[in-house]
Amino acid sequence: MRIPRRGLIAAALALPSTARGQAARPIRLIAPFPPGGGVDLTARLLAEPLSRELGQPVVVENRGGAGGVIGVEAMSRAAADGLTLSLTGAGTITAGPHLRALPYDALGLAHVTRLVRMPFIVAVRTDLPARTLAEFLDLAKRQELRYASGGAGTSQHLTGELFNQMAGLRMLHIPYRGTGPALNDLAAKVVDVYFGDPATLAVINGGNARAMAVTSPARWPLLPDAPAVAEGVPGYESENWYGLAAPPGTPPSILRPLHAAVVKVMRDPATARRFDEAGLHPAVMELDDYAAFLRADSARWEGVVRRGNIRIDG
Repeated sequence: MRIPRRGLIAAALALPSTARGQAARPIRLIAPFPPGGGVDLTARLLAEPLSRELGQPVVVENRGGAGGVIGVEAMSRAAADGLTLSLTGAGTITAGPHLRALPYDALGLAHVTRLVRMPFIVAVRTDLPARTLAEFLDLAKRQELRYASGGAGTSQHLTGELFNQMAGLRMLHIPYRGTGPALNDLAAKVVDVYFGDPATLAVINGGNARAMAVTSPARWPLLPDAPAVAEGVPGYESENWYGLAAPPGTPPSILRPLHAAVVKVMRDPATARRFDEAGLHPAVMELDDYAAFLRADSARWEGVVRRGNIRIDG
């Protein structure tokens, strides 16, 4: 009898069922940041369709702290049985190793695929006395602005540092414990600027922040009136991305079916539309291509860190 492919995936990822035919054990999907940001939203948009595809529950667990490192470390120490996964990004995988000693081998994890990509939104407090990108650059050169990120060493932090380097600015970095707290302080005018993920759209649309620019090389359809930073800082580009990883040593018999299931889910038109509407654009990759992407991204951020002489203690 031919076993359906979906059954093979579920069998590879689950412990044997009991004699009574109990459902497979749930997969724990760690979002290594608090609720309210793009990482958390990506995990929650993925969990339901992935659960349907695999035929077993996928439960999102928020484990914030240390710019995402705590959550990824928790995943890295789990059994390599496919039942614990984590979202990842530049701060925890490709930039983090150049900033501090990590409690895991970033490139040595079992990387499943890139999930999504998107620009950062350069959002500013509503009363900032600059209405255009040119005015913003002039203001930032004349006075020290405070820019927020979701944590030291995150891709938001380094995107701001790259902006400083290429525009000749000295904006002061203010790290927060995740996107939610950073957005709250931007809305409260505690900080001047935030290099935000798509969760920032809700704050902008609610009138509690303004979109000054986006970090993609061209304008972003979701914010068509916001210029690309490159319009004022030629050559500037910084694209955010989130990936999915499993513990090191996860065998191919688990990793490859999991990769196939995630790619199938992310390419489903209905699921892709929900991600796109949230500003999280599906961008899955084959295993070898993703490994090459991670190596190239690591080399890029190594240069930014070295030029900025950035180091994070602890």
